[in-house]
Amino acid sequence: MKKHMSKKGTKKATKKQPILDNATLLGMYRQMVVIREFEEQVEDLFARALIPGVIHVSIGQEAVAAGVGGALRPDDHIIITHRGHGHSLAKGAQPRYMFAELLGKVEGYCRGKGGSMHVADPSTGNLGANGIIGGILPIATGAALSAKCRATDQVSVCFFGDGAANQGLLLESMNMAAIWQLPVIYVCSNNQYGEYTPTGDVTAGELHQRGEAFGIPSASVDGMDVLAVHEAACQSVARAREGSGPSFLVFQTYRYHGHGSSDRERAYRTREEEEMWRGRDPIERLGQVLLANGQTSSADLESIAQEAKDEILAAIAFAKDAPFPSPEEVSQHVYPS
Repeated sequence: MKKHMSKKGTKKATKKQPILDNATLLGMYRQMVVIREFEEQVEDLFARALIPGVIHVSIGQEAVAAGVGGALRPDDHIIITHRGHGHSLAKGAQPRYMFAELLGKVEGYCRGKGGSMHVADPSTGNLGANGIIGGILPIATGAALSAKCRATDQVSVCFFGDGAANQGLLLESMNMAAIWQLPVIYVCSNNQYGEYTPTGDVTAGELHQRGEAFGIPSASVDGMDVLAVHEAACQSVARAREGSGPSFLVFQTYRYHGHGSSDRERAYRTREEEEMWRGRDPIERLGQVLLANGQTSSADLESIAQEAKDEILAAIAFAKDAPFPSPEEVSQHVYPS
């Protein structure tokens, strides 16, 4: 990739931004606002015992989902990690059916059986989330192999975290993708912690160096800047579509809240660190860009926020009113034990 990615190695991403029209910028802004509103409501519903199981929200990491999602076509495939609500929404999932799934209702994408960590929607190219760390890596590679064998120009994107980057499956998958020049993009959201452990304490070298050993164009990108994310994603997608093989993108981002629903105190990190990252908030940063270009007003941004809130509240109402699956469905649509 130009400037910040090369076939032999990795460079830090430049600050050069793509030239995008105001409508596209507003679309990405709205997508991030919808994702955050969705996630904040998920936390509230879980706290009121309306969502069973566990949840992993991506508040603070919205730029990765929106920036990459905006570079994909409806028929491209994504495979996502357990922290995948935002990616599903950015790929076209409707909040009402997402909430129905989280609440265990029959109107959910998996008829209420998948829950937070296993949302799938093949109609929008979402091949599913997976709670197994690194388990999605070979699935994404297989989807890319399928696209190549079928001679389509579909692209497969795998979203995973820094913890999965140390799994052997990543190296095996990258090796296969590089040898066969598969149209897959490995997207690592480095939110600085693997559950409660700082990434640097358990990771040798730099994460983006993982791709170098296989000759895969790789980059470390500011994951709190949706424009930088989108630019890197567009370049990787273009390479994959033209048959030039895989890419590896590491987005430096941060989750504002805990690892999961039980991680409330976050004793492993300081409040000062959290405030520093909040100062780089992706929604606020794009909002500043929109205001600076003179085509968008504060009232426009406030309107987007209100529309997003109204949409999410309506989606929750839909999910609450939806019925639970009948007991007879317990053995349907699942693999036999």
